[in-house]
Amino acid sequence: MECPHIHSNVCLTVDPSRFPNGIPSSWCCNVCRSNKSPWVCLTCLLVHCGRYVSGHAKKHFEENQVPCNSQRTCEKQEKVHHSVCMDCSNYSLYCYRCDDFVVNDTKLGQVQKVREHLQSLEKSSLMGDRQRKRKNLENLAFPSKVFKDDGLSLALCATGLRNLGNTCFMNAILQSLSNIQQFSRYFKELPAVALRSGKTAGRRMYHTRSQGDTSVSLVEELRKTLCSLWQGNQTAFSPDSLFYAIWKIMPSFRGYQQQDAHEFMRYLLDHLHRELQGNHNGVPSSASSPDHVRLPPTAGKCCINGITTVVTSIFGGILQNEVNCLICGTESRKFDPFLDLSLDIPSQFRQKKSKDQEPGPTCTLSDCLRSFTDLEELDDAELYMCHKCIKRQKSTKKFWIQKLPKVLCLHLKRFHWTAFLRNKVDTYVEFPLHSLDMRAFLLEPEKSLPGSCLYDLVAVVVHHGSGVGSGHYTAYGCHEGRWYHFNDSTVTVSSEDTVRKAKAYILFYVERPNRSGLMVLSVGYNVVTVITLTPLSFISLPL
Repeated sequence: MECPHIHSNVCLTVDPSRFPNGIPSSWCCNVCRSNKSPWVCLTCLLVHCGRYVSGHAKKHFEENQVPCNSQRTCEKQEKVHHSVCMDCSNYSLYCYRCDDFVVNDTKLGQVQKVREHLQSLEKSSLMGDRQRKRKNLENLAFPSKVFKDDGLSLALCATGLRNLGNTCFMNAILQSLSNIQQFSRYFKELPAVALRSGKTAGRRMYHTRSQGDTSVSLVEELRKTLCSLWQGNQTAFSPDSLFYAIWKIMPSFRGYQQQDAHEFMRYLLDHLHRELQGNHNGVPSSASSPDHVRLPPTAGKCCINGITTVVTSIFGGILQNEVNCLICGTESRKFDPFLDLSLDIPSQFRQKKSKDQEPGPTCTLSDCLRSFTDLEELDDAELYMCHKCIKRQKSTKKFWIQKLPKVLCLHLKRFHWTAFLRNKVDTYVEFPLHSLDMRAFLLEPEKSLPGSCLYDLVAVVVHHGSGVGSGHYTAYGCHEGRWYHFNDSTVTVSSEDTVRKAKAYILFYVERPNRSGLMVLSVGYNVVTVITLTPLSFISLPL
């Protein structure tokens, strides 16, 4: 939200000598000396513990509220309130008078100056720490870019994402998407776009058609975020620009409350798709894509809302929905495009076993897929309008997958509504890391080539906790054959066994690149170099 008190409550100059020594995220409270969740008052630059510890930052604000005995006192009280403070860990801003997080700054940009100063202190301390550890590694002649710290393998090449205040749902999705090479590479290879007017008005630009706001570009902010990951030059990147762009474009995600990661992913992909579809000054955005990134001609079949984009080309598939009237036998078929499949966990696996009961069979991802595609009789609330009977009749429904996507996104429905609240299904679902075979769920499996329906896992989003509005999200991602665990700012090397044991919420599978038996290695001006997979040989084809 926009705070009206920020102009009168932020110090005019940032004096480094008034800040404590050490890393800002580890500063101690002036009262209780706790180093958990330090918040700095932007009026006097004193550090106190935040709302989730002993709340001395709030007490500092309350102690500075002087009773209004005279007009002069009231005028002075209006000027200074010590109400605006900054979280030293994620640099979010909070106003106690507004009782909410705020996003605006003063005209002179003092808030950003404080934020940049804290970030520089944090970065310099961490970089010094990192250099010392790297020097130790070099002395030990350790060959890889991984070192041990407190029993964890920290990934030096990976970059975490700072939590801006319950933004773990966003961080988990962004890290997952960054490990999908086709998707990530497309955005990273887009040209940088300066959203300005005047002299640059005729240049190619992205814009947000859905909100009619040309001052912010979700595509551009995502591009910058993805380019900042896997650089190996910083421990964590703050996605604040992308987050504020999301606030403007997707109002339902404004604020700092916990959100559903799957819902966020659907909104994000939908708005990226819409923005890439848009055009500015008569120039289609597809024309502004890199020339060497081309979408396949079949991508338009699974297009959503018109023109195909990289979103529908990579995540887009097609379902065939068959509905049969049980009275007259009339069959209705409909093709539905999808970006992901939401799978129920079968009810027989949801029951919690007592300690005395023997453990039952383990629920597998194949069980969830079969439940999704099995023939189902619609209940009374979903009666089908039969065009032959000209009335709503009892009917059956069945899904087939008519076209598989390049990246298969599977969402396990772990949250469901009861009479009073939304419960979480905590059942463990066994899923394969390699060779997920989708052939059995295709409409016409006989038309698919052998080995063309196999998928390998590339990312997993996990929800820790009991409710959708609480808990914590983390992600596992596979990068260059190695698994990593992304927990906001912290990235650690993981193992396949650890990934297998995770209670997955969202699974991202990538299609194996052997559908046609050919793999393009390089494209020259006049020749395409191709490798055949069986038998192994090289071919050069003239263009």
